[in-house]
Amino acid sequence: MPAQTLSKAQPVAQADRIQAIDILRGIALLGILLMNIPGFAMPERYSDVFHQDTHSINFWTDAVITVLFEGKMRALFSMVFGAGILLFVMRKAQNGQPFKALFFRRMGWLVLFGLIHAHVLLWEGDILYGYGVIGMLAFIFRNMKPKYLVWAVPIVAILDFTASTLFYQNIRGQRLAYNSAIALQKQNKPLSKQQRQAITTWRATEKEFLPNKTEIAAHTRSMKSDYNGVASYIRPLTWGFQTKYFIFLIWDVLALMMLGMALYKWGFMTGGWTATQYRLTALVGYCIGLPLVMLDYYHDYRQAHGSAASIHYLETHAMSWWGLIYPFQRILLVMAHASVLLLMVRAGVFKGLTNRLAAVGQMAFTNYIMQTVFCTLYFFGYGLNKFAELQYYQLYYVVAVIWVIQLIVSPVWLKYFLFGPLEWLWRSLTYWQLQPMRRNAQQIAVAV
Repeated sequence: MPAQTLSKAQPVAQADRIQAIDILRGIALLGILLMNIPGFAMPERYSDVFHQDTHSINFWTDAVITVLFEGKMRALFSMVFGAGILLFVMRKAQNGQPFKALFFRRMGWLVLFGLIHAHVLLWEGDILYGYGVIGMLAFIFRNMKPKYLVWAVPIVAILDFTASTLFYQNIRGQRLAYNSAIALQKQNKPLSKQQRQAITTWRATEKEFLPNKTEIAAHTRSMKSDYNGVASYIRPLTWGFQTKYFIFLIWDVLALMMLGMALYKWGFMTGGWTATQYRLTALVGYCIGLPLVMLDYYHDYRQAHGSAASIHYLETHAMSWWGLIYPFQRILLVMAHASVLLLMVRAGVFKGLTNRLAAVGQMAFTNYIMQTVFCTLYFFGYGLNKFAELQYYQLYYVVAVIWVIQLIVSPVWLKYFLFGPLEWLWRSLTYWQLQPMRRNAQQIAVAV
């Protein structure tokens, strides 16, 4: 991609562009913890107990998180990652560096970091592995015109819905085959090899996706045990999502990265739109997206929850058309959220907070891993063993503490150092050369 093409697309200064993207990345990084914290702290199907209890603070906490943030923060992070691909290419092209080799080395290290994050630090929700792999795919589309890049969102939304439906129907087929085999078994009729296999297959699937109370209790004991006990439970789950189920996860993130590329080229991600354009985007996003997500949440609220209810739904519904709402309400709301944030940056309001958010975003890799370290040491059995000890709403006190720490520490660290520690390591490995780390006296004075 010619560097001039990118430069001409952006009406604001380079430093401003980078700060705007860092702020968006910082917001996304902090917001992701809102969604990740139950995975660190709660057993499966934790929401069943308050799912329809409108008198519970847990219910309303879940409603707010789901409506405003669920999926939106990961979407924003993916979009910023896509923009980051173009930034990386532009900088290396301007310096005459072999950007292709550097980029693929950079992504390769990210894949390795993801494997370490998932299998050593034991976070089953790791995104680094996936972003490394999918980032390599997104790189292929870096020269595509924005008007074609944005088509990835509706196309992939349909493809993703199709893939999800095929996956759902596969699980449903397993259940129906199991039911037929069990019906014959109850009649004391001999089962064929295929029918016996149907019973075995469904029981394995049920254990993985629809655990009963006994299995959930066993999983909870594993999470409250020592490191080896936690690892023996987490690693097989994580490996499954990194291998046999990975094909179902690629397309959504790829489309969002491509959308981020388009928005970067159009100047949206860098604060280059007019205030009127951002206001209109926010207005459309909220006016259409909020009713859609609330309708979806209300539909889910009316459905019975629990393993038995899920199985009944499988048996009686060939597919769920409600799944089509999700990708569109999410894009509408994330665009609205981002527009409001960028309007704040343009207006210069809450400057102290936005500067701290930019620092969090600049150290996103370090802060992401530190969130895992904080949460595993607080919740897992080999740490303070708080797994399954807090109510759902109380998890967000922990989130608030982590946010405050990262908002305070990140700018202080960057006052004295050029990069976060993991950003420095990643950069050094990418270039096969130790990079400068400490700021000199003049740089520290400027940072102040």
